[in-house]
Amino acid sequence: MLRRSLLAAGGAAALGAPRRGIAAEEAVDVAIVLAVDVSRSIDEDEARLQREGYRRAVSDPRIVAAIRGGMIGAIGLAYVEWAGIEYQRLVIPWTRIATQADADAWAEALDRAPRSAHRRTSISGGIAFSRAILATAPWEATRRVIDVSGDGMNNSGPPAEEARDQAVEDGIVINGLPILNGRPPLGVGLALEDYFRERVIGGPGAFVIAAEDFESFGQAVRRKLLREIAGRSASAA
Repeated sequence: MLRRSLLAAGGAAALGAPRRGIAAEEAVDVAIVLAVDVSRSIDEDEARLQREGYRRAVSDPRIVAAIRGGMIGAIGLAYVEWAGIEYQRLVIPWTRIATQADADAWAEALDRAPRSAHRRTSISGGIAFSRAILATAPWEATRRVIDVSGDGMNNSGPPAEEARDQAVEDGIVINGLPILNGRPPLGVGLALEDYFRERVIGGPGAFVIAAEDFESFGQAVRRKLLREIAGRSASAA
């Protein structure tokens, strides 16, 4: 399949269906990069719970039903892990998910992928890397989204809002999933949820759904995906 560049800001807003001549299997309703914090503030148990949350959410039949209910009936998904400005990694490359079998296979691939932890927290590095990954997506997409999840504030690399603004200029929406975890945030005088809302998310309809802790992380992921895929209210899941 030939790689096709995703639409930039103006074109993305105008695209309501695949362009004429593009087969359905070459298009997705939304291309999403899941950009996941693996800095050392997240211990081994928390990293396991975080991955399990994504695995269960993506393979949840309710998520699959929402995907199938879209105009095209498929989404594109890539899974990225990030820490300091020097570390970003594509863990699972672009995968087109249109069936329960696709979702289950994706969840199994994430379960098999090795985990690692690294110093510092560069939300800006995670966003910039995810933006580059979006540029390589092999399908046309009506929307492009970066989901940033993490339990801390940017303390490495450029300011988070700088990378956010560059992504938004490209027509990308950034949503946030801060993990509150009972730890006071460091670095600025804002609660972590407020920090994500003011300095991380951006673009039309951007939103924050906070996870109170790692145990509730999976539920927050599911709510966020349902809202992104099907346009449901954040309280509906």
